[in-house]
Amino acid sequence: MGLDVGVIGVGMIGQEHVRRLDGGPGGSRVVAVADADAERAATVAAQLPAAKALPSGEELIASDAVDAVVVTSWGPTHEPYVLAAVAAGKPVFCEKPLAPTQEACRRIVAAEVAAGRRLVQVGFNRRYDPAHRALKRAVDDGAIGAPLLVHCAHRNASVPPHYTRDMSIADTAIHEIDEMRWLLGTEIAAVRVLTPRRSSRGGALQDPLLVLFEMADGVLVDVEVSVNVHYGYEIRCEVSGETGTVELAEPAPVTIRREGTVAGLVPGDWRERFALSYDVELREWVDAVAGGRPPQGPSAWDGHVAQVVSDAALQSLHTGSRVAVELPEQPALYR
Repeated sequence: MGLDVGVIGVGMIGQEHVRRLDGGPGGSRVVAVADADAERAATVAAQLPAAKALPSGEELIASDAVDAVVVTSWGPTHEPYVLAAVAAGKPVFCEKPLAPTQEACRRIVAAEVAAGRRLVQVGFNRRYDPAHRALKRAVDDGAIGAPLLVHCAHRNASVPPHYTRDMSIADTAIHEIDEMRWLLGTEIAAVRVLTPRRSSRGGALQDPLLVLFEMADGVLVDVEVSVNVHYGYEIRCEVSGETGTVELAEPAPVTIRREGTVAGLVPGDWRERFALSYDVELREWVDAVAGGRPPQGPSAWDGHVAQVVSDAALQSLHTGSRVAVELPEQPALYR
């Protein structure tokens, strides 16, 4: 059985998902698109054999032709679209953030709990990256003993002009927030953000940042967030345990030795580094939804927790203080 998908928001990430979903995993196809830019929606729809451009996301969700919904629009629009999909009983894949405020995330969680079944998956794609999955298997299998410390780096070559200091947390480090909860299987108990010497390449940004997480079981995590390194896009993670260490391998496909140097290629951006993880993420989502099963990926609860931790980190960024993370009780639906 195939899956007929509607996509709301067909900018860069939306078009990446459309490309993977149309004629992709499990016989999925894109049958409807909607975007605030109606001309862009029409252009994307015209390139697909079965898609129509609809005037609004609400109309797309209500369409009988749409079995499931993908939301890749601007963050503040996520809440109404996800709530409408839940009310319609349609599975919905929502790119991060689930919503830009804790209150909005709580409303989505409450709506899904009231519906009595999981319909929402959040697009934290690190969980689908083969290298990250291998890293987690090593940790879970006890290959290095109990984890003690984790060292991470999230480096962007550059960021667009609209990028703000807060986005270093809310848009960039939020990936590590979800990753650490998933990798270590425990919650983040407290966070502190330190501001090193500012890079002259960062303009008005405070760049880089050092984010420190205290996990509930005592593991300490440090995350370097640098968004103007210029040389490329790089994600690093090393876990130090009682009996050894495990780290992500270099993503360079080749090593070049010449003229007395050794060099490798660095991915240009997230699309190059995580291309395979997006393939796996959407394939597993389609397989579950088309098979009548609830999505097994990051849940609305995970999206909510990520926002709570992100807000705590932003508070620390602005005050310089250590901030405890206070989570409400997890609903039984997500246990």
